[in-house]
Amino acid sequence: MKRRAFVSQIAAALPLLAGPPALVGIRRRDEDLILRGGVVVDGSGRPRFQADLAITGDRITQIGLRLAARAAREIDCRELIVAPGFVDVHSHGDGTMFDDPQMESVVRQGVTSIIVGADGSSRAPARREDGEGSATVRTVLDRIDALRPGANVGTLVGLGTVRSVVVGGDDRPATPAEMARMVALVEQALVEGALGASSGLEYTPGAFASRDELIALCTPLAARYLAYHTHLRNEDDRLLDAIDESIAVARGAGCGLQIAHLKTQGPRNWARLDAVFARVDEARAAGVDIAFDRYPYLAYQTGLTNLFPVWSRDGGTPQFFARLDDPATAARIRTETLDKVALIGGWDNVQITSVGAAGDKPSEGQRLGAFATRLAQDPYAFTLALLRRNNGSVGMIGFAMSEANLERILQHDWGMVASDGGSLAVSGPARRGVPHPRGAGSFARVLGRYVRERKTLTLEQGVRKCSALPASRVGMTDRGWLRVGAFADVTVFDADRVIDRADFTNPFQYAEGFKATVVNGGVSFLDGERFARTGRALRRRVE
Repeated sequence: MKRRAFVSQIAAALPLLAGPPALVGIRRRDEDLILRGGVVVDGSGRPRFQADLAITGDRITQIGLRLAARAAREIDCRELIVAPGFVDVHSHGDGTMFDDPQMESVVRQGVTSIIVGADGSSRAPARREDGEGSATVRTVLDRIDALRPGANVGTLVGLGTVRSVVVGGDDRPATPAEMARMVALVEQALVEGALGASSGLEYTPGAFASRDELIALCTPLAARYLAYHTHLRNEDDRLLDAIDESIAVARGAGCGLQIAHLKTQGPRNWARLDAVFARVDEARAAGVDIAFDRYPYLAYQTGLTNLFPVWSRDGGTPQFFARLDDPATAARIRTETLDKVALIGGWDNVQITSVGAAGDKPSEGQRLGAFATRLAQDPYAFTLALLRRNNGSVGMIGFAMSEANLERILQHDWGMVASDGGSLAVSGPARRGVPHPRGAGSFARVLGRYVRERKTLTLEQGVRKCSALPASRVGMTDRGWLRVGAFADVTVFDADRVIDRADFTNPFQYAEGFKATVVNGGVSFLDGERFARTGRALRRRVE
């Protein structure tokens, strides 16, 4: 059995194997912070228990009932849940992080660590446009440390980014020399602290990578017990083929596999979930360390060009527009795009989230079909014009998933919670467009809707799927758990009140029911007020 698979199976079995929680830790006369009288849900999945939790510096030092120690600061947590800070294993929170390092929507729903670089796209490796030097994972992580963001930030290395740097945007195989260069860039990223690798196989240029290329680029993950995180090549009619490909890549590379935002897209594909689970279970039984994540909503967010076939986007935006103008390709593009729109239920299941052109700002937050009708325009023609005016950069939300399937995905032993969202704020530079509400509400929504209201999960299961389980997928053993010696990343919330408030009309609303968030021992959020920014860059531990 591979070591990573063994470790993950032990983590899954911990609630069954563990005895009573250890309530006595490192004895100290004085502590920096004590969370008093709360109900501890420690992330392992085992039953909750009442205890105080003491912190000195950036570590948990004691967990016990009615600790005798005193602290410079104490927080009354009676009748509240004390849980590990949540770990968002698939985040795009770095999109606004350097403009607004507070990371309000992240911290205000108990998230203390985010993992960025998902969907094959990461900030490094990258060449500077002026040709002077380049960005590496080390330089990116150093910038994060200097920034001191509101939450901890780790990164994956994006395989689409690697391909873009070495091969470019064209649909062609990499040469042997290019392959060697790409593998070397992945190796460098991992040495410098990347927590895994990601692909975005519905996006260009990542979509142009062959299975053999992916295996080669993921092979460096194996020796480090890190996972390959993939946005599958297809999430609708060819979903099962895409699942098979991802398993083949992980098996060929000898690494773990994390399927991003698992879904069965479009009503005609909702019945495929049993077959998806069968493939996951068979792969795990055969020794592949496979798991998946999901945000708790029935709509996805992407670029509007993702409605168009991948082949039409080969070579970048100018070539895409040229194919739309070419009679030899325009009709085929239109047919395939309209098929995709029909798959998700029509143009009114497409919501515009962001545009760059000032004249198109009224379209943000609008359902495309209805908006085009009000303008007396054909929806497809309107879409083409909108993309041209915004140089191909238009965001969208697509409503295409099943509530029943969502609940089953959350319930699966190897399903966990992730936002796939950005860091939002009610004002300032992190308020942009009309984005998906998942960035402000995913973790609160799981606890409020799917734990308390629908009872899809127990509280202990929900917390584990928000903390320890995702932490394990990026090799973190000292975050995502409440135990003596672990980093003091903690969230405190009212299980009877916690809920998301962000919605598709107004995503800029913070979650409710959270009392406090502690990041590396520092109180970041308390009773509705923001305090210190104590986040750090998360680096893979070097062997």
